[in-house]
Amino acid sequence: MLGLLRPQMIFVNSTKGIEIETQMRMEEVIRDVLHDHFEPRYVALSGPSFAQEVARDEPCAIVAASHSIAWATKVQEAFSTSRFRIYTNNDVIGVETAAAIKNVMAIATGAVNGLGLGYNSSAALVTRGLAEMTRLAVKLGGRAETLSGLAGMGDLVLTCFGNLSRNRHVGFELGRGRKLEEITGEMREVAEGVKTARAAHLLSTRLNVEMPIASGVYQMLYEEKSPRELMIELMERPLKSER
Repeated sequence: MLGLLRPQMIFVNSTKGIEIETQMRMEEVIRDVLHDHFEPRYVALSGPSFAQEVARDEPCAIVAASHSIAWATKVQEAFSTSRFRIYTNNDVIGVETAAAIKNVMAIATGAVNGLGLGYNSSAALVTRGLAEMTRLAVKLGGRAETLSGLAGMGDLVLTCFGNLSRNRHVGFELGRGRKLEEITGEMREVAEGVKTARAAHLLSTRLNVEMPIASGVYQMLYEEKSPRELMIELMERPLKSER
């Protein structure tokens, strides 16, 4: 496969996640694979875009992120249509961090809904989840303002509240009392947040970044903490300033 790759190619990545063992982002994984051969021209595509709706040609807007705006612009021009609008961004770290962690937050939001709680609880969780995503992105070298854009807040809202969200579905069923193995065993698609929760827990622990919601999701998925226990722990944390 490596023999087919050329330095002049632009590598466009639309996958979202963090490698568990190394806690590397997708850009870092690709660079690690190719570093003995050439420096890849890398562009990350991310943003609020359920594949089913894109396939139905419903309007949406996403981001093409690259350290080189010239490469991002080439992808923007190649892929944009009257129904598929692409913006450019040079903050790959912020875009890829948001893309991964929003799936973990969607599991948490789904669990809240599965418990039968309403919009107050969901809105609080999503807002504080955005704060966690921003802390991690900035610690890694990303920009806070990226998290308020399409790849951050936009994709977070879509994944946490959209009925097509696989990660929200997993959380919702957990909130109803079902076991993770049972839920994922009947799914035909992958809920990326399940594995990303482990990677996020390892990464935030290593970097000493406070992420109580992400850590709680990890405990819910891998240490059998119940969604109700997670909710109580989050609500009874020490009081503090929002900023």
